[in-house]
Amino acid sequence: MEKFLGLLRIHVIRGTNLAIRDTNRASSDPYVTFNLGKQKLKTHVVKKNLNPEWNDDLTMCITDPKQSIKLAVYDHDTFSFDDKMGDSELDIEPFMEAVKMKLEGLPNGTIIRKLVPSRQNCLAEESPIYMKDNKVMQDLCLRLRNVECGEVEIQLEWIDLPGSKAI
Repeated sequence: MEKFLGLLRIHVIRGTNLAIRDTNRASSDPYVTFNLGKQKLKTHVVKKNLNPEWNDDLTMCITDPKQSIKLAVYDHDTFSFDDKMGDSELDIEPFMEAVKMKLEGLPNGTIIRKLVPSRQNCLAEESPIYMKDNKVMQDLCLRLRNVECGEVEIQLEWIDLPGSKAI
């Protein structure tokens, strides 16, 4: 049986400069999926928009801090299969290491660690892991792969639950 560590809230903020998949309208109807083990979550569809604002909150159960979250952006199609608009991968291990430090009580905005874009990650810009209201948070702008253009902005927040196994 896998041990339950806690919950990860993923606030899906927006997409920027996403690829055109509906050529007749020079647009797309994007949504984002997140996969972690057997868990699969998705945002709502934003119609006719290459710079969508989702502002959706999705929550995943974390059992393995070393497992990465896979995300993909799709163009919703009514009469055919949805078109893929790129994918990305989110390594949560640095975030989970910050959670493990148990840094409650730090002032809001205290930066625990900054991750920088590299060939080993999908970051489009520097990504701070910081404290806000006694919670570990991380802001990410992820570059989409396997597509001509596009980025997705998300924010991670750790939710400790009573009875979950401490990391």
